[in-house]
Amino acid sequence: MYRSFVFFAIVLLLGLTACEKVIDLDFGTTSSQLVIQGTVFDQPGPYTVRLIRSVDMDAAGVYPFVTGATVTISDNAGHSEQLAEGDSGRYTTSTLRGVPGRTYTLTVKTGGKTYTAVSTMPAPIEIDTAYVGMLYNTDFYQVTVDLKDPSPDSTNYFRFVDFNNGKELGGSYFVIGNDYLNSKPIVHCTLQYTPDMLTHGGAYTVWVESIDETSYTYFNTFNLNNEDSASPSNPETNLSNEALGYFNACAVRKVTVTIP
Repeated sequence: MYRSFVFFAIVLLLGLTACEKVIDLDFGTTSSQLVIQGTVFDQPGPYTVRLIRSVDMDAAGVYPFVTGATVTISDNAGHSEQLAEGDSGRYTTSTLRGVPGRTYTLTVKTGGKTYTAVSTMPAPIEIDTAYVGMLYNTDFYQVTVDLKDPSPDSTNYFRFVDFNNGKELGGSYFVIGNDYLNSKPIVHCTLQYTPDMLTHGGAYTVWVESIDETSYTYFNTFNLNNEDSASPSNPETNLSNEALGYFNACAVRKVTVTIP
């Protein structure tokens, strides 16, 4: 299977472009460390925080989940909730609602240690149009999404998550920062897929997440450290106390199109 991602701003002058693809987590560590994966959206919950333990690289794929932890998410507007423990190391909210502009703090207490992370939810980027076709002279699908930058005069960061008939496509994420696209109101994104990745007549959905700089740094450094390095290292994270993983407060907009 293969996919690619390109984007550019719709302007009269050409600007620099770049994209970073984030792949599945593969922790390069020789001692067990707490791994935290949590996200708060500006959409109805529940939101989930997952706790697992890292393992040696030769045991990759078998991650023990963490039970009995105390997990809390609070915001700077005075709201706080302790998450309920479920199965497989998952802890979920029941009443918390993500709001753009608010700063969220995650606190995890387990094994006699306390771990924290802070993430501020940016304003969402709105989707202007989306359409699907075939890449010229090939059998590749090409999905195009045009985005309206909510604040073109400031630095913004985005993550793209794609689905085929409701199933996430391989857990791969495309992450971009538009610090070099300031004052350009439309960001034009094109994603390309081989025929086996999408279903004829099926539903293709893409989530566009507006993320803060700390989340962008995590996903970007993960990509740089693991995809292009013979000796993978752990990416830069917003989690304290040497925990691995990320905590991401993001505003989400999504669109679904039918595959021809």
